[in-house]
Amino acid sequence: MNNDEQYINRCFELALKGAGNVSPNPLVGCVIVKNGKVAAEGYHKKYGEAHAERNAINAALKKGISLKGAELYVNLEPCAHFGKTPPCCDLIIEHKFSKVVIAMKDPYHEVMGRSVKKMRKAGIEVVTGVLEQKAIELNKFFVKFVTTGLPYITIKAAQTIDGKIADDKYRSKWISSTESRRTVHKLRAVYDAVLVGANTVRYDNPKLNVRDVRGRDPYRIILDKDLLLKPAYNVFKYKDSRTIVVTSIDAGIKKVRALQKKSVVVLPCKIKDGKFELKDVLNRLAAINIASIMIEGGAYVYNEFLKANLVDELLVFIAPDVMGSGITAFENKQAFKKFTKINYYSSGRDILVNLRRG
Repeated sequence: MNNDEQYINRCFELALKGAGNVSPNPLVGCVIVKNGKVAAEGYHKKYGEAHAERNAINAALKKGISLKGAELYVNLEPCAHFGKTPPCCDLIIEHKFSKVVIAMKDPYHEVMGRSVKKMRKAGIEVVTGVLEQKAIELNKFFVKFVTTGLPYITIKAAQTIDGKIADDKYRSKWISSTESRRTVHKLRAVYDAVLVGANTVRYDNPKLNVRDVRGRDPYRIILDKDLLLKPAYNVFKYKDSRTIVVTSIDAGIKKVRALQKKSVVVLPCKIKDGKFELKDVLNRLAAINIASIMIEGGAYVYNEFLKANLVDELLVFIAPDVMGSGITAFENKQAFKKFTKINYYSSGRDILVNLRRG
C-alpha cells in the first residue's frame, strides 16, 4: 500500500464517523499532510454543517499550520457549488495546497469533475481514482440518490433454512440469532428509513427503532393503503414525527387527522389496480430527502418491490431451523437472477447472505 492509499483509507475511516447523520449528503473524510506528516483531519459531521475539507483546514489553522504546499486527501471530490455551505474547492485553492488526492469524482450534477478542473487550472496537482471502488461502495446510498433521484433499497429478511419467515399464524419473532438482531439494529442506525407493510405492523407490532447499539432512529415507513391500522400500535407512539404512513390519495380525512394527531406524517400516493405505484412512493420519499430504505417485511412487500425492479441489495439472515409450513419470503426466484454478486457471512448461529446487483 502506497502513501496515497494509506491516507485515503484513513479518509474512509473518518467518513464513517458521520454515518446516520449526514444524509442525503455523502460520507466524507479528509486528511491534510504537511512535510510527510499528518497535520490535521476532519469529516462531515452533520447535514447542513461544514464539510470534511473545511473541518480539516480549520483544524490545521487552529494549530497555526501554514497550508501552503501541503497535500489534501479526500474520499470524494470537493464541492464546487454554493449549497448549504460555500464551495470547498475555492477554500483549497485559497490556501495554496500543492496536491489534492481524490478517491472518486462526485457524480452529483453540480460537481462532476468541475472541482478537479478548477484546481488543476489553479496549478494544483490533482490525483483521482485512488481506491475508487471502495469509495463508491462507501457512498452507495449517495451515488444511487444523486444519479437516479431514488433511494437505495435493501431488503432485509430473516428466514428458516426452509425459507419461512413466519408460521401459519404469521408469528415471526426471534427467528434470527441475538447477533443477527444486533446487526439489524446497527443497520437501522445507518439507513435513513425502514419500511414495512401494514400486515407486519398488525401481526408483529414492531417498534422499528434502534436498540442495544448507539445511533439515531430511522424514519419508520408503513404502507397502509386503506388506513386500516389503529393508532394504538407501537409505531404510532413516537412523538418525533419520524413515522410516515404511505396511503392512497383517496384516504379518509378522519383517519388521516387521527394519525396526524399522533405526530404521524401521512403521505398520499398513487394507486393502480389496487396496489401502490411503488415508483411514485419512492419519488415522494426522495422528495423529503430519504436516500436509503431498508425493507423489513413482509413477504408481500418484498415481492412487490422485487417485481417492480426497485431493489438494489438483499440481506437474508438464514437460521438453522426448519418450520415446515408457514409464510415463504420470496415467491419468484427468477427475480434473483439480477443479483449476481453473492457473499456469505456467519452471524452467530445464522448465515447472512448478501446479494447485490451485478
